[in-house]
Amino acid sequence: MIENRNHPLILALDTHDLQEAREFLAPLRSVLRYVKVGPRLWTLGGAPLVSEIRDQGFDVFLDLKLHDIPNTVAAAVDAMSDLGLWALTLHSGGGKTMLEAAVSARDDAESEMVLLGVSVLTSLDQPAWDRVCPGCSLNEAIKSRTELCAESGMDGLVCSPLDLAMVRQVAGESLITVVPGVRPWKVSDDQKRSATPAEAICSGADYIVVGRPIIQAEDPLSAVSSIFEQIEEGFRCRKK
Repeated sequence: MIENRNHPLILALDTHDLQEAREFLAPLRSVLRYVKVGPRLWTLGGAPLVSEIRDQGFDVFLDLKLHDIPNTVAAAVDAMSDLGLWALTLHSGGGKTMLEAAVSARDDAESEMVLLGVSVLTSLDQPAWDRVCPGCSLNEAIKSRTELCAESGMDGLVCSPLDLAMVRQVAGESLITVVPGVRPWKVSDDQKRSATPAEAICSGADYIVVGRPIIQAEDPLSAVSSIFEQIEEGFRCRKK
């Protein structure tokens, strides 16, 4: 039986509906600490769902990637500061003023909610990025957005496992790194810049996000156990 809930594994709870989410989480209460709620479940369940998941003993990571004018984002952060969230994402593409407004709103609300800036989506590789932002390399964008998050007082950054070395070079230990695009084994899906749990932890990730490899597993507990083993392998790699 797995007992260590303090492993830096965040489950991306990307289920089809609320009942499926409830049924999926029930057997994981004793092994997992962090749960990520994305746009679909937030739309279906909203604040009551967050409270329900928290009442089961999980820390909730709300991944909405807020991206709007500073006043609008600040108002949203202020409202979410009362939800007892562990963390909330904002898109760093909104710029320094937007990020600073979010930090100020969180601080004014006297909330301990962690604010994470999303650098570049892990579904984008260089050719896809060229269509979004021609003339700017992917690495330049990641470096600049990392600097923005650090300068704006954000707590951390969501980035690809392949970007960790650059993020650490730019921000040192000043930003928490939360890493999606983590796959326990090689698969063909919409994650273009991915790595295994061991590779991500070895490269310096503070937290890793895994969804479908657990959600779609025949035995989710075994899948979590396997990922924990890979996380431990990553920590051993760091010590070499």
